[in-house]
Amino acid sequence: MENMSMKEKSYKHKTSAAIVRRNRRHAYLFMAPNFIGFFVFTLIPVIMAIVYSFTNYDGNNTMDFVGLKNYINLFHDSDFTIALTNTIIYTIGTVPFVIILSLLVSVLMNNGVKGAPVYRAIMLFPHIASIIAVTVVWQFMYAKEGPINAMLHAIGVENPPVWLSNQKTALLAVMIMIIWKGIGYYMIVYLAGLKGIPTDQYEAAELDGANAWNKLIHVTIPNLRPVTFYATVMCIINSFQVFTPIYVMTGGGPGRATSVLVMQIYQDSFVNYQFGYASAEAMILFLMILIVTLIQFYHNKRVAA
Repeated sequence: MENMSMKEKSYKHKTSAAIVRRNRRHAYLFMAPNFIGFFVFTLIPVIMAIVYSFTNYDGNNTMDFVGLKNYINLFHDSDFTIALTNTIIYTIGTVPFVIILSLLVSVLMNNGVKGAPVYRAIMLFPHIASIIAVTVVWQFMYAKEGPINAMLHAIGVENPPVWLSNQKTALLAVMIMIIWKGIGYYMIVYLAGLKGIPTDQYEAAELDGANAWNKLIHVTIPNLRPVTFYATVMCIINSFQVFTPIYVMTGGGPGRATSVLVMQIYQDSFVNYQFGYASAEAMILFLMILIVTLIQFYHNKRVAA
């Protein structure tokens, strides 16, 4: 009986190990498409871009190693520095407004506003809609005789700007459109966070005599810190990578007023065929995003501690 018991235990152990191995194989098979896609479409192109950034590769002629020449030339290139400046201005001008407005709208939606589901759908629609379609609609709105200038005429503005054709207003016009489009998505993110805040914290604040503003500052915002961290990081990354709305609305113009880094990378690579130089620009963009993200993680860790 004792021998049979040992055999049964050994059999069960082998069977259990076989099941674990089989489940692992199945798991790897399910993950394989994602890993293959990551290697083929992300990792390998990134490695190639790093290599190209140290060469004069143009897609046709022999690729020669030029060391740091591309990186040195970048900061003597007015096109690159203007694109870099516009990208920073665009980020500073959009991210805070998207985050703050999304938070305020989500708080209003969460506080039982009459017709809140309808308003949520309306606010989310710009995010769901195609960026091309949204951009074309806003082009019409910004036209010289479009609805926006018609409203400005109605309130007494005699010479409203030609928004997308004026170097002083073109980037601002794009930023307004992006803020409007981005609020809906981050509103949903904040609404999810608001549902996780314990109601007893609000009840305790009310017992202490807190009004709506005090509860927002001392209860809501501290509890939403992880959500705000996620939203800020994602919003900054998206702002550094903006391309489609600017390409469709202004093409980087008028002049270079709306030229941003991704637009400049596109121009140098697929128009001028300077793939090595464009790869160096892409590496600078990557480093900027990495540094800003690491700063955000460091700041969030310190605040959490």
